[in-house]
Amino acid sequence: MFLAPNLIAVAIFSLWPMVNGLRESFTTSIQGHATTYAGLSNYHQLVSSSAFWAAVRNTSEFVVGYVAATLIVTTALAVMLNAQTWAKGLLRAAIYVPVLVSPVVVGILWNWLLQPDSGVIDGLLAKVGLGQPGWLVSPHLAMFAVVFVELWATAGFYTLIILGGIQGVDNSMFEAARVDGANEWQVTRRILIPSIRPTLLVIVILSTITGFQAFEFLYTLTGGGPVGATTLIVQYIYDHAFVPPLNFGMATAASALLFLVLLALTLINLAIGRRRGAA
Repeated sequence: MFLAPNLIAVAIFSLWPMVNGLRESFTTSIQGHATTYAGLSNYHQLVSSSAFWAAVRNTSEFVVGYVAATLIVTTALAVMLNAQTWAKGLLRAAIYVPVLVSPVVVGILWNWLLQPDSGVIDGLLAKVGLGQPGWLVSPHLAMFAVVFVELWATAGFYTLIILGGIQGVDNSMFEAARVDGANEWQVTRRILIPSIRPTLLVIVILSTITGFQAFEFLYTLTGGGPVGATTLIVQYIYDHAFVPPLNFGMATAASALLFLVLLALTLINLAIGRRRGAA
């Protein structure tokens, strides 16, 4: 009885839209009206669409870069914070502050900072003789820029999770290793990392889901440009669902495929984690 109100809310606002979205993926419509059954035609159009595969390629590059950068950077930050002996609370708060900023504001902020002509960052690089790379106008640099911005916006959240995992490890193991002559790098690599492997698996799963669902900050940062270089799968879904000509069937079909990919990746990560844990 206590759970019933929440379960009803989840059913109405989460489960039913998921089921209805799957149903709509087998339909077609004109500007969102006059829906008719279309079978698998939407899925056939998707796999035959060069724009869809371009979005898939961009999403894959973004997710791989973002997850790898998240693991490396947040683990390093967590180790640093754990070893910090002064201003611990201030540093943790400073790292976490970007997480509290709205993704839309994050996109607007970094769009202003990375502008090629008037941006602060390119202006500083030009003053020290490094030129103006044009982070948001170069197809080759735009992906690096959006990965960095997403990492900046979310690193604080993952850092605190890893920090919690580190603080749950028995300090006696570290002390024993140091007594035996191990340096800090050996302690980190041989003891710390294996001890927090379950926590790192959680980070991989969460950051993978976050990467695949990235949209808000990207829409205000690059709008999918330049020339589609940062158009990810969620923006592809958004463009079909809300930008004329509306095509809810294609949008929901792409959403269903995204759901299946995320489910498969999550199950694979969990299986790998359990196998390594058993070993």
